[in-house]
Amino acid sequence: MPQSDFPFHKARKRFGQNFLRDQSVIERIVLSIHPKKGEKLVEIGPGQGALTEGLLAGAGALDVVELDRDLIPALKLRFGLNPDFCIHEADALKFDFSALKTDDRPLRLTGNLPYNISTPLIFHLLSFRGLISDMHFMLQKEVVQRLAATPGDKHYGRLSIMTQYSCAVDNLFTVGPGSFKPAPKVDSAIVRLTPHKVLPYPCKNVARLEAVVRDAFSQRRKTLRNTLKSHLSAPAIESLGIASGARPEQLHLVDFVKIADYLDNAASKNE
Repeated sequence: MPQSDFPFHKARKRFGQNFLRDQSVIERIVLSIHPKKGEKLVEIGPGQGALTEGLLAGAGALDVVELDRDLIPALKLRFGLNPDFCIHEADALKFDFSALKTDDRPLRLTGNLPYNISTPLIFHLLSFRGLISDMHFMLQKEVVQRLAATPGDKHYGRLSIMTQYSCAVDNLFTVGPGSFKPAPKVDSAIVRLTPHKVLPYPCKNVARLEAVVRDAFSQRRKTLRNTLKSHLSAPAIESLGIASGARPEQLHLVDFVKIADYLDNAASKNE
């Protein structure tokens, strides 16, 4: 069943739906993912199946997570004859992806992620990073820029740091609005996230790191001595070899790990 056989389904704003139509872009994405037989592929938000066909053809099996129940009958009709195609009617933000890890094969995640939930969804997926070999997502271009940003970049922030703590980030290519129906008002981009097998800068307490990064960027134009004053003093920041007068976007991931570990050590001494 081609995508045109979803005649009565209109893209829903509440689901952030923009359906991919450009066949050359679809082929380029599938080529970037390069699905192989026997791999454990998972597609988040298959929508009208633009990527699904190529993924299923490459891997031979596919799990999909779809929230819009109106799309599910047509997806079953189009792909359901394959016994290794499985639909999970669920909200990806709440879905337990560990339930799909049924053997020693790592998960490979992909999908055209809705713009309105992309950031919280990425944070949710990072909690399963130990089960995942890679992730390929279509996202708003600005979100991909934030994921890949380095210190000093205007896009650098909490999302950059916490994603790069867990994964290598590759900004693959941009996709224009005309490739979708309805056309979004912004460009999109394809990103590859590859969880680190060995963390480059391991932190003693990731929850503390998340808190430090969140507070540091809560007022990104202010200096660390101001944004982190509830955590530690300016002299304490300086003792770590970090300028307390620096703004958060000037710090490398390893600097935030140093601060989090300092706080964790201080907390342990006070117990």
